[in-house]
Amino acid sequence: MTSRPPLVLTVAGSDSGGGAGIQADLKTMLALGVHGMSVLTAVTAQNSRGVQGVWELPVAAVRAQYRAVVDDIGVQAVKTGMLATAALVETVAELLADTAAPVVVDPVGVSKHGDPLLAETALDSVRGKLLPRATVATPNLDEVAQLTGVHVVYESDMRTAAEAILSYGPRWVLIKGGHLPTGREAVDLLTDGSEEHWLRAPRLDNRHTHGTGCTLASAIASGLARGLAVPEAVREAKEYVTGAIGAGFALGSGIGPVDHGWRFRA
Repeated sequence: MTSRPPLVLTVAGSDSGGGAGIQADLKTMLALGVHGMSVLTAVTAQNSRGVQGVWELPVAAVRAQYRAVVDDIGVQAVKTGMLATAALVETVAELLADTAAPVVVDPVGVSKHGDPLLAETALDSVRGKLLPRATVATPNLDEVAQLTGVHVVYESDMRTAAEAILSYGPRWVLIKGGHLPTGREAVDLLTDGSEEHWLRAPRLDNRHTHGTGCTLASAIASGLARGLAVPEAVREAKEYVTGAIGAGFALGSGIGPVDHGWRFRA
């Protein structure tokens, strides 16, 4: 009999174009050897050009999906993505409080195309309810500014950003510096306030990067479910995402996705 793979649950929105959201999460989990499960929070009409519409699911539907999975199957790591509204953020935070598994919080605020995916009224709930549940929080620089007011211009500003996010209670924070003008490198900072890990990778000349944030957070959760310590899980996830960006491909007439299956074709 085949042994069961580790179990990872994603709580996020759907991307009908398949590059980000639930679809990216489940592809990443499959590629990294874990069993992916899902709680859908919102449906988007989305393609390579942007988000054309968003429909949030009722709180009761989100709670029922979560309980159905966790109470019967169990879970060894949870990843959260698009939560859209304050009511959904608070519901998910409440569910996480009753789950004994590491949690990766990707505090999704806007899409790759700049479309809003989190209501302004939900920011306090993210700060006060969701981030304290996080084993690792993974904001990009736009999300750092949205949540803390800290604007990262230089690499040295990333420490200030990390301190600001850590003040809301996550155990670790990964400040993603992909939007920094850092020349040939994509630089991220992982810290718990005492340890610091600077992760560097070549900056790849590929515009097809839709889904990088979802993919990275899901890859971290997959590593945690496999029993890796946070720094090792993040390091492996960064390596996986760098390869996926390098293999990103054109899709439609806008920004294409990263290639979640790049290792199968390498």
